[in-house]
Amino acid sequence: MSTPFPFTAVVGQDDLRLALLLNAVSPAVGGVLVRGEKGTAKSTAVRALSALMPEVDVVAGCRFSCAPTSPDPACPDGPHEAGTGTTRPARMVELPVGASEDRLVGSLDIERALADGVKAFEPGLLADAHRGILYVDEVNLLHDHLVDLLLDAAAMGASYVEREGVSVRHAARFLLVGTMNPEEGELRPQLLDRFGLTVEVAASREPDQRVEVVRRRLAYDDDPDGFAARWADEESAVRARIVAARALLPSVRLGDGALRQIAATCAAFEVDGMRADIVMARTATTLAAWAGRTDVLAEDVRQAALLALPHRRRRNPFDAPGLDENKLDETLEEFGGRDQNENDPGNDEDPDPDGPGGGGGQPPQEGPESPEGGDTGAQPEAGEAGQPQASGAGEQQPARAGEPFRTKVLSVPGLGEGAAGRRSRARTEHGRTTGARRPQGALTKLHLAATVLAAAPHQRARGRSGRGLVVRRDDLRQATREGREGNLVLFVVDASGSMAARQRMSAVKGAVLSLLLDAYQRRDKVGLVTFRGSAGEVALPPTSSVDAAAVRLESLPTGGRTPLAAGLLKAHDVLRVERLRDPARRPLVVVVTDGRATGGPEPVALAGRAARLFAAEGVASVVVDCESGPVRLGLAGQLAGELGGTAVTLDELRADSIAGLVRDVQGDSRRAA
Repeated sequence: MSTPFPFTAVVGQDDLRLALLLNAVSPAVGGVLVRGEKGTAKSTAVRALSALMPEVDVVAGCRFSCAPTSPDPACPDGPHEAGTGTTRPARMVELPVGASEDRLVGSLDIERALADGVKAFEPGLLADAHRGILYVDEVNLLHDHLVDLLLDAAAMGASYVEREGVSVRHAARFLLVGTMNPEEGELRPQLLDRFGLTVEVAASREPDQRVEVVRRRLAYDDDPDGFAARWADEESAVRARIVAARALLPSVRLGDGALRQIAATCAAFEVDGMRADIVMARTATTLAAWAGRTDVLAEDVRQAALLALPHRRRRNPFDAPGLDENKLDETLEEFGGRDQNENDPGNDEDPDPDGPGGGGGQPPQEGPESPEGGDTGAQPEAGEAGQPQASGAGEQQPARAGEPFRTKVLSVPGLGEGAAGRRSRARTEHGRTTGARRPQGALTKLHLAATVLAAAPHQRARGRSGRGLVVRRDDLRQATREGREGNLVLFVVDASGSMAARQRMSAVKGAVLSLLLDAYQRRDKVGLVTFRGSAGEVALPPTSSVDAAAVRLESLPTGGRTPLAAGLLKAHDVLRVERLRDPARRPLVVVVTDGRATGGPEPVALAGRAARLFAAEGVASVVVDCESGPVRLGLAGQLAGELGGTAVTLDELRADSIAGLVRDVQGDSRRAA
């Protein structure tokens, strides 16, 4: 086994290290989500933490890591008698992005369960991680249903496996750590809220610190064991501090003053629900234990807020996580006048602003120098720069997007087999059962009725004598299910001079932003192609980061001629490349234009030929008609006909324009049939 990089040798990243250590002291804090750009030691720090975790006592031979002093009475390997066991290091288990549900929660032998009534259970990664660390790299790329299972187990401390009425339960308490690069897509707000703490990390811009990072990494790569030995004393000291903090934690007092500050802070930042209050209370208590104190101070509450609230303040997918520290300090000061260390509750009537609990808002020793402080303001300002990204005749400064609205559902016709999502019909692992088939590989979803029907004719030949059904593997039938898939929504946006009227372009950007919000909610990949002047340009290659598309859209300049054909051909190239990368994901092309074509020789004929390429390949498409004014030429409708799709106006795109109407994109009707 390779020697991990020492945790104490990680340069900088104080907030990241503190959040991990707090969870090591008290997994009840709820885990930590680490957000940041690539190459910022996210994975290195998490893997290094495992070496600091105290060893655990387990029942010998138990696959579920039961504690000898208090074994789980429902353990599938039990029952165990309380007594002495064996000691082993705490495990760090990694969950791959492509893991199946059975790999995560475990699998049950359905054949033996039906035929013999035996619960033959093969543990999954949740069982392996019990009383250790479960690490999910690129957690934002994990399938939603796996994230749901993961967070449910973390919240309940147990994992349940259900297969056709047969149930297995085992304990699953672990330190949950997820890392992600926001450029590759965000987690849903509901899932963000389930992580106790979040940390934003970024590479240092200080040359001296960067030099030290490189120096230590090279030294480790040259001699891992020797490098680890040089940090052994620091590692032992931190390990001992974790053990001491765990022992002290039950004695820490969370006074009414601290609780009042926690409640006031969550209310001031308008955090939804009560989970934030509970996480802040647990985090502040753990911070006090980590500092060797038995009382929670204002500085603990402040640090807890900086770790527990930023990701809970997002109101829509395009909001950057963050916290206004001035507002935080004002709230703590306003509600921190009462002495938090006073054991006599009668003294609550005599506030002392200069007492140990007063004057909240003083930064703790770890100090949030805040990688997150550098990142949180960047996104909202992207559209305010007002500087064109390219030069050209007649170019205008970018218009701000109009207010987003709820859009009609645009879906791809037919039945796909792409990644799970919420847009178009598809064969999926989860959804309503539509039929049965012979399993290809491991059986995951049993179709009980079909299995019984397959086995029933052979019971006499198999010598059945009792009440039980004689089932063989050839009888098993896999349930086929229909759910929803995510698509590749490729936006092709006209940024030419004919679209450049500021009020008009603001409405167009508002419509595209609304469609981006819809794509986020439906778990799509998105891409952005623009055309103006003399060429089409890929403003954003296909990505899961919908908020990145919103940033590019906000800063989109306009002006020049309308090279419609060039834009369509560029979009066709994007789809061709993406089809090689992800052939199962079906595309939906959304062309946002007034239909005019003025760039290049024979622009109208060229645009028609380019559009017919999409129709010939059966690509689903919709044209958002941006034409305005009393006289309409209907060019967008003609383009939709060439594409083999349909056209909607900006007004028709709104979900409330005709109550209850859901419009599917009309592709090739024969293909849809």
